Amino acid sequence: MTASHSKGANPVQALASVQQSPWLDFIRRSFVEDGSLARLVAEDDVRGVTSNPAIFQKAMGEGTEYDAQMTSILAHEIVSPGTLYEKLAVHDIQKAAHVLAPVYKATDAKDGFVSLEVSPYLARDEKGTAHEAARLWADVAEPNLMIKIPATPESIPAIRQTLAAGINVNVTLIFALSAYKAVVEAWLSGLEDLHKKGGDLSRVASVASFFVSRIDGKIDAEIDRRIQAGDKDAKALAAVRGKVAIANAKLAYVYWQDVIQTPRWKALEAAGAQPQRLLWASTGTKDKAYSDVLYVDSLIGPHTVNTVPPATLDAFRDHGTVAETLTTGVDEARHVLAEAERLGLNLEGVTNILLDEGVTSFEQAFDTLLGSVAAKQTALLGNKLTSTKAALPADLDAAVQKGLEEWRKVGTIRKLWAKDASVWTNGPEAKWLKWLDIVDDRMTHLAELESFQADVKARGFKQVLLMGMGGSSLGPEVLAETFGKHEGFGHLYVLDSTDPQQVATYAKKIDPAHTLFIVASKSGGTLEPNIMLAYFHDLAQKALGEKAGSHFVAITDPGSKLEAHAKKSGFWKIFAGEPEIGGRFSVLSNFGLVPAAASGIALKPFLEDALRGVRAADASVPPAENPAVLLGTIMGVAATQFGRDKLTVIATPQIADFGAWMEQLVAESTGKHGKGIIPIDDETLGGPKRYGADRLFVYLRLAPEHRHEQDEAVSTLIEAGQPVVTITLHTTRQIAQEFFRWELATAVAGAFLGIDPFDQPDVEASKIETRKLTDAYNTTGSLPAETPFAEFGPFAFFADKKNAAALKGDSAEAVLKAHFDRVKTGDYVGLLAYIERDTATREWIQHTRLKIRDAKTIATAAEFGPRFLHSTGQAYKGGPDSGVFLQITADDAHDLPVPGANYSFGVVKAAQARGDFDVLAERGRRALRVHIRGELKAGLAALAQAIHAAV
Repeated sequence: MTASHSKGANPVQALASVQQSPWLDFIRRSFVEDGSLARLVAEDDVRGVTSNPAIFQKAMGEGTEYDAQMTSILAHEIVSPGTLYEKLAVHDIQKAAHVLAPVYKATDAKDGFVSLEVSPYLARDEKGTAHEAARLWADVAEPNLMIKIPATPESIPAIRQTLAAGINVNVTLIFALSAYKAVVEAWLSGLEDLHKKGGDLSRVASVASFFVSRIDGKIDAEIDRRIQAGDKDAKALAAVRGKVAIANAKLAYVYWQDVIQTPRWKALEAAGAQPQRLLWASTGTKDKAYSDVLYVDSLIGPHTVNTVPPATLDAFRDHGTVAETLTTGVDEARHVLAEAERLGLNLEGVTNILLDEGVTSFEQAFDTLLGSVAAKQTALLGNKLTSTKAALPADLDAAVQKGLEEWRKVGTIRKLWAKDASVWTNGPEAKWLKWLDIVDDRMTHLAELESFQADVKARGFKQVLLMGMGGSSLGPEVLAETFGKHEGFGHLYVLDSTDPQQVATYAKKIDPAHTLFIVASKSGGTLEPNIMLAYFHDLAQKALGEKAGSHFVAITDPGSKLEAHAKKSGFWKIFAGEPEIGGRFSVLSNFGLVPAAASGIALKPFLEDALRGVRAADASVPPAENPAVLLGTIMGVAATQFGRDKLTVIATPQIADFGAWMEQLVAESTGKHGKGIIPIDDETLGGPKRYGADRLFVYLRLAPEHRHEQDEAVSTLIEAGQPVVTITLHTTRQIAQEFFRWELATAVAGAFLGIDPFDQPDVEASKIETRKLTDAYNTTGSLPAETPFAEFGPFAFFADKKNAAALKGDSAEAVLKAHFDRVKTGDYVGLLAYIERDTATREWIQHTRLKIRDAKTIATAAEFGPRFLHSTGQAYKGGPDSGVFLQITADDAHDLPVPGANYSFGVVKAAQARGDFDVLAERGRRALRVHIRGELKAGLAALAQAIHAAV
């Protein structure tokens, strides 16, 4: 763009002689900072600047001129791409406002404005628009700022509110005369409201931006179509071609002239108000048949503004004609519009479409802009963010891209962050979304958590024992396994079992006199943590007497039974859960952070990493650039459209325990109403031939200086055409980012599945059956009798009538073979072992599951009860009927009493196993229970041998 250097007035300068102000529809940092804008102001008498998302996208999405400020911001703050864009835009707007400040002063606040648009996403949101206008006005803090608000029916009231607050407004996207009249009414009413409050009307400026060329673009295309089709009115149609937009604008100006003669305006004028000028926008000529300055030459008149793109400004300077054209040919304009109506060109319909298209166009430009900023932010942050690489077969990739585009078009991620239940089933989902904000919330309470951490260290506890189930235990377990023991803090142990051998093992690991006990239960009424608490509180009392309570900490929702018990028992501290967060989404709340604090994890860096994950998946990040939406879309599309519903997690050893937390999150959230994603954790990787077409692999990789042994195996899977998503963490602490990403991704996957991801109806069913059995024990002193349908050596086999009928055999191998012969392509096998989970049993279950996988080419789940009841158990009962289950129970070598109860831990575990099996049977699942009598080690060895023979 060039400015005139001649002594005489060029056409741009000469516009002042007819009281029209030329504004520039363009902004770019380099253009402002290198003096180009100042030269246009000085030499062309350019009197204002307008911006929009498309203009900013070109500026920020290309080149490196914003990198330095981005780097500086990101070095000191953890921000979302939306916030980052806004900081960059505000900087540019402020700089341009400073360049134009002399014009603002010289024209006594009539000109010299820079316009900044409210988020296009708010175009249909009255309250949101008014709030954002006030916020941007305060952020920019320049008197010559104009806030751009679109003339949608929903935003018209926001225009009035904004003007009434004393804020300059540029009303944009006006196409129809009817819309303009509504804008004028909002402007007059807003000034009247301000006047009543005693505000200064003289400093409140407004323009009404009438969009011109887009009207001709639509109308002319229809005229051309009809002429080409041989329309009988071809001659009359040709006569109005290229004239409708200008005629429409001229009649808007006639209306403006009438308004400023009304007593209503005269009263405001007398109070010092400025008129709202008409601004001609979209004045670049699109049709090469017309002059490139048509929409400038034809719309020159007093008290108006024409905002032009750079090329049009150059053209007008070169060969524009300055004459008052706006007030001429008004009768002809009326004739043109009358003809347009007679010919059925439907100007009103066209302007309605243009308004919708304008809103959509600005939304798309804003999506592109924010996507560019997000990509740049990711690149600049480098290893501070986890990274994602998806290697998907072409058909799956195409479907994922389609899903992402649909989310973008509908703005679903913004709806999700706005806690709009229509993202899922329009049910009660909105009340379970506090996890979206919990990291920010906990950052504000960091001092409280750090104070607790310092106290824990000062008291010198040698061990920390957390007792909980499901979300209350699996998150802390990941922290314990991933971060290990910290200097000056006790080792964090996590107990989530009612198996008496396992409870006894943990009792041996600790010294009650030097242990901090944490009992975690959202509801405070969950059976397992309550009986663990009873047992270990009894141990602590024996060691510490009346001081026992001072070694206990509770994490529970306010008002729970556990809270009441903790107060009564003199617990050291009670930390509140958040009632609007479900257990499996609670790891970044107190349920994860209190154990993290107690074990010595540095809380501020951990929460900062979590916050980076939150910001990277923010509402402002378009789906294609949003790591959580991308992952959730892949999961949801793979499961619903391609039958790839076995989400198989591969992980490097240092972060491998993440899979146990993730499988609970995904299974319990998605597995219901016959739908679901079945997570497969810790299934040692094999060759490509071991896997069917029902798998989606996620490889969680801790970036090393050298390649991991899994890297080659994963590459082989990709080469074989299996879909693999590789997520790379650069430090173990980035597990905090992944916690949040997976929570949001699971919510996204739930939307694709069409379910409520925040309930767990079938977990409750198991609890009910367990309660019936423990109640029966309390009444009779024994569990109800049960009879095996077959017995061979140490094995007793149990099943409901339907399953038992299908499992006849004359040996254990035959029964097991009949059971596993029911496995079909696309099924999975679940081994559900109600035994102590230790090194030996974990090796046994791994060895056995791999034997089944390799023999049947199917996915296998290896779970220990009762912990999986609060995890994958939901999906096994409520998800797709593709599971074939072998439940394993055993005689307890030793049992432990539950203090204050009639039943023992062994009784509870037996009741849980039977309750679990009863619900599987009631759901019609293919389930078999084998009970091992006698010594467990020998029984497991014999069972492994029988399973090997059977498969």
